[in-house]
Amino acid sequence: MMDAFPNAMPIEGMLGGLMIGCAAAAMLLVLGRIAGVSGLAARATGIAASGPPRMVAVAFVLGLPMGALLLRALHGPISVQFVSTPATLIVAGLLVGYGTRLGSGCTSGHGVCGLSRLSPRSLAATGLFMASGFLAVGLLRLASLL
Repeated sequence: MMDAFPNAMPIEGMLGGLMIGCAAAAMLLVLGRIAGVSGLAARATGIAASGPPRMVAVAFVLGLPMGALLLRALHGPISVQFVSTPATLIVAGLLVGYGTRLGSGCTSGHGVCGLSRLSPRSLAATGLFMASGFLAVGLLRLASLL
């Protein structure tokens, strides 16, 4: 089965998922807050007035790139390739940011934290995220055949 995914890293993926789950559980159990990255980023930058204490949000958001830097220090440079232009990435990032504000959360908030709490809104949002992703991949593959 892994022949179809020659670059898959299932152990690393499982460990990453466990770390995300533990961070989300700790945030919920210790602070009573949802660990949605878009909400934490909004709180850390001052866009949102409510949420966890601002320094908690800042620490959480800074921990994301710090984790990548730690991984680089332990294992060497990380190879990253973008298949698009910087302008396209910026526009896409702004659209995603707008969508997370419009949808009251991002994939981490709805998909990880909301589904684990059996939130109907998160179930609908995650279903739409997934359906949109499937549709986008299907359209891109179809376009590449033409």
